[in-house]
This record gives sequence, C-alpha cells and structure tokens, in this order.
Amino acid sequence: MKKTLIASAVAAATFSGAALAQSTMSASELAAKMDSMPTVYGNIQYAIAHDNFDGGPSTINHFDNGSTLGVKHDHEIAPGITGFFKLELEGLNADDKNGDDNGINDGDFAGLTELDEAYIGIKGDSFGQIWVGSDDSTYERAVTEIVEFYEVASLNQGVDYTTGEGDLIQYMSPSFGGLSIWGAVQFNGDDDTKGGSEKSYPYQLAAVYEVDALELAVAMDSNDVSDGNNENTYGLRASYNLDNLRLTGEFHTRKDASDTFGVMGIYTLGANQFALSYEMTQYDEQASEFADLDADTITLQALHNVSDHMYVYFEGYLGGGDDVYEYTDSLGATAVTDERSIASVGAVYYF
Repeated sequence: MKKTLIASAVAAATFSGAALAQSTMSASELAAKMDSMPTVYGNIQYAIAHDNFDGGPSTINHFDNGSTLGVKHDHEIAPGITGFFKLELEGLNADDKNGDDNGINDGDFAGLTELDEAYIGIKGDSFGQIWVGSDDSTYERAVTEIVEFYEVASLNQGVDYTTGEGDLIQYMSPSFGGLSIWGAVQFNGDDDTKGGSEKSYPYQLAAVYEVDALELAVAMDSNDVSDGNNENTYGLRASYNLDNLRLTGEFHTRKDASDTFGVMGIYTLGANQFALSYEMTQYDEQASEFADLDADTITLQALHNVSDHMYVYFEGYLGGGDDVYEYTDSLGATAVTDERSIASVGAVYYF
C-alpha cells in the first residue's frame, strides 16, 4: 500500500513536470489532464477549552480538535455512471509533535495514525448511489444533526446506537418527488470482534423527505452488535430553513436504554453564524449506567468566517441534570456531580 502511494506521488510529480514542458499541449488538453488528477484536501484545527466540574476539578487545555488530510477522486465509467473514492486520515495531533495532546480529545502519538473515512462506490441518476468502506453511517447522516454540528462537542448528548462506521455497505436512492430511501449493512465476519464471538450483520434504514424549506427524516438501527441489549434504536428529525434561520428538532429512543430529545436554531448573518441548542437524555431504569437519571446540555456557538479558508469560533456548554458527570477527585477516587461547564475557543484553516 505504501509503495502504491509513493508511486502515485512520483507519477503525479512527473506528470506536472511533463505538462509544463510540453509547449504543444493545448489548454483544453491540459485542463483535461488536471481534471483527471485526485483532489487533495485537509485542515488544521486548534482549540483551547476550559472544563469545570461543579465541586470538582477545573482544567484548561490546548489541543488538536481533529485535523485531517484526505484525497478523493471520481470519474465517468459510462454515460450517467460515475465511480468515486475517498480516503481521509486524522490523528495528526498538530498541537504537539512530541506525542500525546493531553487535551479533551486525547490521542496517541503525533502523525496521521487514525482512519476517518475510506470508501469506493458508484453512483448514477437512475439508480442512486452505493458505496463500501468506512464512512458516516446512514443513521448518523439522516437524524443526528445536533450532536454532529458543533466543533468541540464534548458535552452534547450522544445517541444510543451501536452500528459503527466501518465495514459498511451503504445505499442511497434517487429522489422520488423529494423522497429518498437510505440503507446500510455492516459486514462483521468470523474474525471481526465488532460482532462478538459470532458473525453479525447489523443494519440501518432511513427515509428522508425534502420539499422546499422542509426536511423530514426517520431512521432505525438494528443494534445487532453485542452490547447486552437487542432493542432497536429509532430516530426522527425535522428541519426547516427560513431565509437565514435553520430550525431542527430531534427525537431518539431505544427501549431499556434511553430517550434523547433536542432542538437547535442556527442563524447566519453575513460572515457570522450563531447557534443555540438544548438537548436532554432520559436514561431508563434498566440502563446499565446512570439508571433512571436525566442529563441535559445547553450549547451556544458564535462563529466568524475570516475568509474562504479560515474561521474562528467560541462555544459554551452547560451540562446539568442528575449526578451523571464523572471525574477523579484529589484522592484518585471516582466522583460524580450534577453540573459541568466547558468554554472553548478555536480556529480552523482548511483547503
């Protein structure tokens, strides 16, 4: 794999030199050559966060908030049919070349050590899109807008579903009058520990309807990966775009686990973006952790686009509810509190 990547880089460099040297190549021929090359993209993300547990510790850290480097490409296989691929790596830890970032998002050692997305697929206007590999799952893309929206997102309420983002075979249909059907199957074979001791094929289904400014989505996850609970997760999202204002509401439920509610508003004013959301999770009595407890989060974001390639932001998180926020006290023991707050500032440069 490494030899292939090196060879591709050498070929690209060779082509660049050759293209410049060929004075007889027409502008259209040069444009066609350039269009055939993969697109390289990436970002550097830095953040500083102050994390405070009510009655407990208070810390401040500077950290890499998810810097990535990727490459993608697509080409026409036949009229109306396009093949595509994407490879995206993260784990750069751009704040500290010597190793662990020691921040809220603790990582390993410096370098592109983690795979974020990697897949290949085909798409066409008549049959939709099918792709295989590691990518955001069908359930996530359809109904989990709020928790995926924020930059630091350390206190946002996570949704209880177990199908991961690897070994996925996903499908998205064309739009039929605004309605599209999505599906995914995770292939856990004999040697894949995600499925436990036996093979498993957890799946997700979703239906997304878009008409004018309204978006409606419903999704489910079979949760067939062993976690002691075979109940499905069901999610519902409704979003509405009104000029510069976007409103979203979500509901997720899983029997014997939890129910999660959320509402969010996003207002865009020129180069500025403001967001406010409220989320609440009610844990069932049968839940193995935080049984019969509640947790909620209020999140505020103010973001400014400095240019087409750079933005800065402030985010504030206030978590409340019952005693669901764990920390380690001065004696090394685990303690809990009913309130936790995080204030963060950050900057992102992307290309």
